[in-house]
Amino acid sequence: MIRLVLAMNDDLLRRAKTYPYRIPERSYLLANGRERTAENFSLPELSCRRPVLACGSNQSPERLAVKFANIDGGPIPMIRAWLQDYDVVYSAHFTAYGSIPATLRYSPGTNVFLFVAWLTAGEQNRLHQTESVGLNYDFGRLDGIEMEMDGGAVLDRVFVYLSRHGCLAQNDAPIALSAIKAEGRKWPALTEEQILGLARDYLEPGVPLDGFILAALADEDLRRARGNALEKHERPFAHPAFTPIAV
Repeated sequence: MIRLVLAMNDDLLRRAKTYPYRIPERSYLLANGRERTAENFSLPELSCRRPVLACGSNQSPERLAVKFANIDGGPIPMIRAWLQDYDVVYSAHFTAYGSIPATLRYSPGTNVFLFVAWLTAGEQNRLHQTESVGLNYDFGRLDGIEMEMDGGAVLDRVFVYLSRHGCLAQNDAPIALSAIKAEGRKWPALTEEQILGLARDYLEPGVPLDGFILAALADEDLRRARGNALEKHERPFAHPAFTPIAV
């Protein structure tokens, strides 16, 4: 029994600490929960789907397979893209599985590699549910961007989820995800385990990190209270190019 509990704790800690999980190096299709290589896709072929920017674990085929389980709609094109003047940073809140997740941040001069998920209406509705729209994230459209996708097509607008909690800051600066590749990055970048350690230092210094994580996983009220306490370390997202959309 003790071994079982320890193994379960190890799994929980691994999930919390390894966000945003494995991110492929090139475009792919998610088909029946499996990752397939995407060859060539043109925008006309994607015209019945909506381009949604994937910033954190929504780039990971393993996590998407869970989120889109039992959803009809055919293979989901996940097209790698190069977004100018933005970066991916840590949000100032905790997920139900113990991680500190990602959000987008305006960063002139920074170019970041991300994925564009091309979704049907049904797939989009499922993602609204998994992203806790209205609670943790706002959904909307980001205009006036320059984002070149694999194959050379350029988008000037994209749909996106932005954290309602702003970004977690250290010394008044946002903190980027080291797992997300970028050029011209202006802010410090940390791993998930490092950002969890920083949050622990802010909230309960001296507590062992594993114990800090497991305590919140076992107590929703504690997790919520910790999230509220992070507010004094957050910086809001404000950009005129973002238009919220009610869902």
